[in-house]
Amino acid sequence: MDKKKAIVVKNLKKYFKNVKAVDDISFDVNYGELFALLGQNGAGKSTTIRILTNLAVPTSGHIEVAGYNVLKDPTNVRKNIGLVAEKIILYDNLTAMENIKFFGRLYGMKDTVIEENAQKFLKLFDIWNFKDMLISKMSTGMKQKINLARALVPDPQIIFLDEPTLGLDPVSTKHIRDFIVGLRGEGRTIVYTTHVLHDIELMNVDKVAIMRKGKIVSIGSLSDIKKHFKKAEIVEVETDRTLSSNEVKGKILDQDDGYMKIEVEDLNQFMKDISKLNVQIRSFKSLEPSLEDIYVEISEGNDVEEQSEMVNVKE
Repeated sequence: MDKKKAIVVKNLKKYFKNVKAVDDISFDVNYGELFALLGQNGAGKSTTIRILTNLAVPTSGHIEVAGYNVLKDPTNVRKNIGLVAEKIILYDNLTAMENIKFFGRLYGMKDTVIEENAQKFLKLFDIWNFKDMLISKMSTGMKQKINLARALVPDPQIIFLDEPTLGLDPVSTKHIRDFIVGLRGEGRTIVYTTHVLHDIELMNVDKVAIMRKGKIVSIGSLSDIKKHFKKAEIVEVETDRTLSSNEVKGKILDQDDGYMKIEVEDLNQFMKDISKLNVQIRSFKSLEPSLEDIYVEISEGNDVEEQSEMVNVKE
């Protein structure tokens, strides 16, 4: 067992007849990290989460969560984790508080502690006044907030969030996004899946893994992944006059009244060339590809085999 790592996954496979839902993936997550798992529907994200939380049995592989083997010691794994699954785990015929108490008792918690923690989260999500409402009468957004509170009330150190903002309005999404960042600030470990790439960048996640067809095709920090996928140097430069195409070497992508966006082969040479011109540089910025650009390239571009060298981008 590796007590130094919150999660260790080695050569994980999950096959359904002829479908390779998870196809020989390996990764680890440090304690206190916010780890994002990205991929289109069917990429293998939710299946991976289900295996890590002991809701599905792998075909093969070695998996440890909180230092415990998922297959050999599932009880201790469950004691250390919280899960907000892709599907909402609540009983429609119970109220919000009754649901939270039911799941809290499964962790052996006392009702007084459950109620204290529930109040904290329900007030945070602005739904405390609905604690006695039946789940069946709630909107999808309200249910998702209750679902999130239900997972957090046991005070887990490792939290799995599978599309936690699905169905929520922008204000609620921001509250939950900020709350997740706060949880990391408390030293908790968070595994987060989402299709909202903007959220990933706003939360400044520690590590990102992008899945396609059951494989991890790129993994590393956001900055390192962006650097790895950078195919050309694209710069934005603003000068005191408009430059002509004869004065600079490169492909001009956009230009307007002293502003220029240009693709260059050699950034250092470009800077040397422009410094020799009779021009005052007011601003200069080198651009990286966005996470969305990278995600689209992986999801719709080359085959996984062609991307294999991108795995384990140096952090």
